[in-house]
Amino acid sequence: MKLLFDFFPIILFFGAFKLYGIYIATAVAIGATILQVTFTWIRYRKIETMHWITLILITVMGGLTLYLKDEQFIKLKPSIINWLFGAAFLGSQFFGKRPFVERMMSSNIELPKPVWKRLNIVWSIYFITLGFVNLYVINNFDTDTWVNFKLFGMLGLTILFVILQALYLAKYMPKDEKEN
Repeated sequence: MKLLFDFFPIILFFGAFKLYGIYIATAVAIGATILQVTFTWIRYRKIETMHWITLILITVMGGLTLYLKDEQFIKLKPSIINWLFGAAFLGSQFFGKRPFVERMMSSNIELPKPVWKRLNIVWSIYFITLGFVNLYVINNFDTDTWVNFKLFGMLGLTILFVILQALYLAKYMPKDEKEN
């Protein structure tokens, strides 16, 4: 359910784009993200960092898109978010006691320290690369293709990445868990 909630603004953006175009879709995404963050605050009295970053970027980049009537700003938002996450993962290698990926996953799996660091670097490279792939799509395809890539392409690449990560991590699973 949380995954669907996290995708709520993206799904509404996609639907609004197909019906009304990029500018209405951008306004819908801004409104949906504000609603999402507001609902989260009312319900949990806490907002995740990712939601804050997304809210700020969608408001700024979406606002510039609407104000300047230039769709490039909204198209750049996924690259900026991915680069920020890539930089955060990379920075966590050097600052703090544990890399981000270990903080996120250590309650579910036990890994040697070098594996956590390697996995964290791979996540950083993934996010940075995804940001550049988004730039490639922006510069080489039309807006309709970019919107499809934003929803289906990025999601598909992320699912593939997670599957490959799971295959890599399988060798570190305890034997009794592998049998289940």
